[in-house]
Amino acid sequence: MPVPIPPVRPILSILPRLGKSHLVILQEEIFEGQLKPRYREKLKDQESIPLTIYNRRLTDQTGSKKMREKLRQIPSMSSVLSDTRISELMTGFSTEAVTALIRQQLSQIRSTIDSKSEIPTVLEISNQVSDHIERNWSNWPRNVINATGVVIHTNLGRAPLSTESMEAAIDSSKTYSDLELELDSGKRGSRQARISQLLSSLTGAEAGFVVNNNAAALMLGLSALALGKEVIVSRSEAVEIGGGFRIPDILKQSGVTLAEVGTTNRTYVRDYESELNEETGAILSIHASNFKIIGFTAAPSISDLSNLGARGEIPVLHDVGSGSLLDTTKYGLAPEPRPQESIAAGADLCFFSGDKLLGGPQAGIVIGRKIYIEKLSNHPLARAFRIDKMNLAALTATLIHYLKEEAQNKIPVWQMISAGLDDLRKRAHNVSTKIPKSDLYSLEVIGTKSTIGGGSLPGETMDSFGIQLKVNNPEQFALKIRTGSSPIVPRIEDDTVIFDLRTVLQNDDETLIASIAHSLKN
Repeated sequence: MPVPIPPVRPILSILPRLGKSHLVILQEEIFEGQLKPRYREKLKDQESIPLTIYNRRLTDQTGSKKMREKLRQIPSMSSVLSDTRISELMTGFSTEAVTALIRQQLSQIRSTIDSKSEIPTVLEISNQVSDHIERNWSNWPRNVINATGVVIHTNLGRAPLSTESMEAAIDSSKTYSDLELELDSGKRGSRQARISQLLSSLTGAEAGFVVNNNAAALMLGLSALALGKEVIVSRSEAVEIGGGFRIPDILKQSGVTLAEVGTTNRTYVRDYESELNEETGAILSIHASNFKIIGFTAAPSISDLSNLGARGEIPVLHDVGSGSLLDTTKYGLAPEPRPQESIAAGADLCFFSGDKLLGGPQAGIVIGRKIYIEKLSNHPLARAFRIDKMNLAALTATLIHYLKEEAQNKIPVWQMISAGLDDLRKRAHNVSTKIPKSDLYSLEVIGTKSTIGGGSLPGETMDSFGIQLKVNNPEQFALKIRTGSSPIVPRIEDDTVIFDLRTVLQNDDETLIASIAHSLKN
């Protein structure tokens, strides 16, 4: 029988008076609200017994007069509340929230104090509370300058938006909009109608559909078209897409069964064909966007798979990943599969991201045959994965850049990729000459290598120029400049700090100069 557990009580004045009929146990002897088995066995015949629970560390430490005196020295709530700095905070933030934060801070001090601890003063506690508010009660995420040389940096939010895309997102949110209203008829409309038309114009697909990210788009497609059936995937494409998410797991959560074919390095059309049966719901091809297999390899084309699928009326789904609408080979990079090429090759549905090489906001984009797009739009998961109006507005503006053939000049990702070496060299020299010189460090303009990142074009690099900073402690300097008022994220290479100019937006050059100079000075 579980022993009743009263609230934890102070033990100092109780222990000397306890008799044999009173059980004293350590807090760690309780598991999920009950005593551990060894205690339950001993007390199985007891109806109830007085019980005191205590914390070993607290009892050991507070058993002395010195420790009790230390606890009394902790500033009171009223003394902290009366501090000038706290009073100023109360004018800008909720009194209840600030008071709760102070109470939490005092509680933490009491729980961690020991005989050797220094008791913080009222001023120190006020500063801790103020620092916490400054760090955590402000707008987030913070803007940072990406000097890593990784164009699509997942940890830094992937693709920055064009000015027009940002303005479109703001305009859509600052007032009401015709998001789901047909102004001509006054009837309810679809948030997907306009974006579907744009995607069709750009890619030649019959229709398009947009959700909040590409993994959701793929999950929706699988569930809508192949629920309860098998989906054929090449063994070389049953990959992990980042963040620990794996294609086999996505298929399982979509309610479909994975049917692997081929080998890690070579898969043929005949492998897919031999796996076809009445339980086959779809054929799925996934572009290996974050790794590369080289050497003795083989894989069927989307055209070959589409012909196979058409013979058995099996939909062919193609996840191209980054969604580049531009030809990457024109920028000295390896070819990246393009959505319009996938549709032209006969894929029934093509999936790609909005915030990678497309250069737009986070979104999962699906294009393809209208009959399948309609199945996706009518599926219950479509509501769960629905894109919001701000991202939809930003994505619309991004796609319009492509329709106007101005993507290279307007979209930041393509501005960075297309930046010329002469321009990057000049910018690097400009930054270098404006930073004060000193014997404590050295600055040098160097040639370096940038990468695309974001699970796009693995192994591909681009020549670039940047600033190499040699300081005594590069890690400490990188920490300082990352946590400054205008955070800069460089990379550490060969025990030096590198600022790659390719991924620094040109408008941020002066901020970069000021931040480096300030961090070196201090």
